[in-house]
Amino acid sequence: MINLSNVQKIALLTDSTADLSPALRADKPIYTVPLKIVCDDGEYSDGVDIFAKDVYDRLHRGELPRTSLPDGGSISDTLDRIKADGYEKVLAVMLSSGLSGTYNMVRLQAETRKDLDIAVFDSKSGSLGMGIMVLQLWEDILAGVDWDTLVSHRVPKLIENTFPFFSVDTLEYLSKGGRIGKVAAFAGTLLSIKPVISFASDGQLQSVAKVRGRRQVQDKILELMEQHIRPGVRYNLGIANGGAPEEMAEFAVRMKERFPDAVHMWEGEIDATLSVYIGDGVLGGGIQILED
Repeated sequence: MINLSNVQKIALLTDSTADLSPALRADKPIYTVPLKIVCDDGEYSDGVDIFAKDVYDRLHRGELPRTSLPDGGSISDTLDRIKADGYEKVLAVMLSSGLSGTYNMVRLQAETRKDLDIAVFDSKSGSLGMGIMVLQLWEDILAGVDWDTLVSHRVPKLIENTFPFFSVDTLEYLSKGGRIGKVAAFAGTLLSIKPVISFASDGQLQSVAKVRGRRQVQDKILELMEQHIRPGVRYNLGIANGGAPEEMAEFAVRMKERFPDAVHMWEGEIDATLSVYIGDGVLGGGIQILED
């Protein structure tokens, strides 16, 4: 049933790498298209029949799964379901085109639809960065922000002003998977030096800092987040982990203490697709500046 506050009948579309749990999607018109993961024993759909823990187990056994685009049928079926559920407009925010062709695939499908008004955006981000864009857009829809403003102003500003940072335990899988981007596979990893990674302006991954040891990872991410805060400007927070729930719980306490004025703080778990490239032991934090 369409929320009575959603008078414009807008649905939100994203993909499985937004890391939005069923709890975060509950009572919201958020539809997700799963990316595909190709393993030694067959093809699976991210978040449907394969999850991050399954990928970690395979990586630890020496298997190297591969990722693949959603199939066209799943995108078409999802748009059909959105229409059948009574929505007339769709805001689609997809995984960075610097990492995947999902954005272009959805954009091409959207161009063929005459029954829905669809605006498709390249998030130039992923995981918690993309997820909190979608969650904030739902807040904006409930607040009555009109369609034209959402498309021309709000979504582009959220893409511009959402800053995720995360640290991986090893660069091995990024390198083997060909997604190393602007992240140098430096030998310092052997000395417990951990890269802090974010997204460049073109949506590729880039290393923005190097720290020694896991504790300093948290310190550096908090420092990088704080650099984006401006007096009097509202902001949201995001936090995610890949196989490091206890560390994330500790980090969440520190983040709340450091940024007590956040409007929202949303938590997520890294999806299976991104886990193929970054492995486990992943911790991420992000900040989203809200320009009115």
